[in-house]
Amino acid sequence: MNYPDFPKTGFVRLSHILAPNGPIPVSKSTWWQGVKDGHFPKPQKLGPRTTVWLAKDIRALFEDPENG
Repeated sequence: MNYPDFPKTGFVRLSHILAPNGPIPVSKSTWWQGVKDGHFPKPQKLGPRTTVWLAKDIRALFEDPENG
């Protein structure tokens, strides 16, 4: 997959990760189960209602799914 507008560095929110706006075509519940199971990267909390992921970790998922 090729998502040239996806950031290479910094933080991204879930709305920028999951389809239709993002590169990962799974539902929120599937995403959170994958995080719990260790298939997807762990998030970071910036505040009580702000959860983010490192853009480089998400990019690794869709650029190299075998090693991401």
